[in-house]
Amino acid sequence: MKKNDLILQTTAKVVTFIIIIFAIHLFFAGHYTPGGGFVGGLTTSAALVLLLLAFDIKTVSKVIPFDYKQVAASGLLLAILTGLGSFIFKVPFLTHTYSYFNLPLLGKTSLATVVLFDLGVYLVVVGVTMTIIQTIGESE
Repeated sequence: MKKNDLILQTTAKVVTFIIIIFAIHLFFAGHYTPGGGFVGGLTTSAALVLLLLAFDIKTVSKVIPFDYKQVAASGLLLAILTGLGSFIFKVPFLTHTYSYFNLPLLGKTSLATVVLFDLGVYLVVVGVTMTIIQTIGESE
């Protein structure tokens, strides 16, 4: 029987939001500093694990109704397609290009085609990590 931990649940909601924002920062900062899809995915998974600790698996599954195996498969497909896209332009595998864009809240930001690869890695890491965590948690 799980106790009603109101303080933990309320704090987890706020801290999860902060961690997700930090994960997005790590994702976009990964081209110039440490970070990127892998670290951003692990940070997002940590935020989701915090929600699982504060609430139960059924509650989190109702709020975030993703099949994490499909998330991982989608990320792997995106990463593979990004790599194969270089063959269309007859350049070496995983060759990328970049340009500068004005994004809301971020201002002038350089976006590279490698962001799509990083997004694939991000989805694979979140999908695999959460599948493992949920499998362990459901076995109880």
